[in-house]
Amino acid sequence: MRILAFSDIHRDTRQAARLADRAREVDVVVGAGDFASVHRGLEELIDMLVVIETPTVLVPGNNETEDALREACRGWRAATVLHGEGSEIDGVPFFGLGAGVPTTPWPWSFDLTEDEAARMLGACPPGGVLVVHSPPHGHVDGDRHLGSEAILRAIEDKQPRLVVCGHIHESAGEESHVGPSRVLNLGPAGTVIEL
Repeated sequence: MRILAFSDIHRDTRQAARLADRAREVDVVVGAGDFASVHRGLEELIDMLVVIETPTVLVPGNNETEDALREACRGWRAATVLHGEGSEIDGVPFFGLGAGVPTTPWPWSFDLTEDEAARMLGACPPGGVLVVHSPPHGHVDGDRHLGSEAILRAIEDKQPRLVVCGHIHESAGEESHVGPSRVLNLGPAGTVIEL
């Protein structure tokens, strides 16, 4: 399975158009959150991606809410928004959790506490693909290690084959491992991953 994965596109419609073109070359497209910027520009950005007919998995970032992302994607038949739930594509389980975890200092941000994230991650199946907006603590999460302990524990417990995330822009393009699980902080350029 070939996956085109990206995160933190933040209203860049030209980049969205490039990703839409590249989507024809892969089996699955994954967007790991932050399509908007401080809740602005979500619909315009999704309008650039809605031409994608490849199965697509999206999670909300901290710059848009789950409800706003679901509403913006209504009518996009290839897209599935996941937040504390899973879906299966060609026999591969995908599980998604969006939002900033742990909570950010910004009052406008769509966030979860570590406890809320841990509860939602409990339903993650083992051995699949985990799509999260926030990285696991200590891995691809910047010099200050701003990632989530709950996400790290879920990866250690469920051992997904692949974890894709974003949120910490300075770590875009970085890769790590948590046990057997490959962890990538994506960034907006789009990375093709062979699963």
